[in-house]
Amino acid sequence: MKPINRIKPGWSGNIAYLVGLITTDGSLSKDGRHIVLVSKDKGLLEAIRKNFGLTIIIGSKFSTYTKRKNCYTLQIGDIIFYRWLVKIGITPNKTKTINALKIPDKYFFDFLRGHFDGDGCFYSYWDPRWKSSFMYYLDFASASQNHIIWLHKRINKLLKIAGHFNRSGGIFHIRFAKKESQKIINKFYQDRDLICLERKYKKIMKALVQDK
Repeated sequence: MKPINRIKPGWSGNIAYLVGLITTDGSLSKDGRHIVLVSKDKGLLEAIRKNFGLTIIIGSKFSTYTKRKNCYTLQIGDIIFYRWLVKIGITPNKTKTINALKIPDKYFFDFLRGHFDGDGCFYSYWDPRWKSSFMYYLDFASASQNHIIWLHKRINKLLKIAGHFNRSGGIFHIRFAKKESQKIINKFYQDRDLICLERKYKKIMKALVQDK
């Protein structure tokens, strides 16, 4: 008998993380049943597959930029989960049109961790303007201005931090500097049993050690 690969709708830390990842690095097919995740990190897709008990094969994706297969894909066929995602605000062709999502406060930072692992970035450096000044930033990005505004409002509501808006090309960003980003980081990794992109986690932890 063919294994049934389904994800039960309903909130948990890892479901919220998956929603964040789908929001940034995923898509809903127009057929009304398939959810596709794309990542350069095969280990992340393996972690998702393992956590949700999926037996789907991880495929590879050809890049028109590098002319080689350097991305991995996970395609989930699940009508019920698909419809649940639509209900909370994720739709096909969402890149520039996605708006607010119905994410409970309790799971917002798990969602935000998935969002960050998809399209966010972290960078750090020694600032030459001040002696022994080590700086770091968290950056969240989206091609939808409405979505990034909603994201900013939720973060501000829950943590009382402002961040800084900017636009680069057709992409909108919220960037949080050192003290503000530390508050988000504390929320990101308070439960290490939950899924995260280990590469980004280690990069952040290394910067925090340097800062000390």
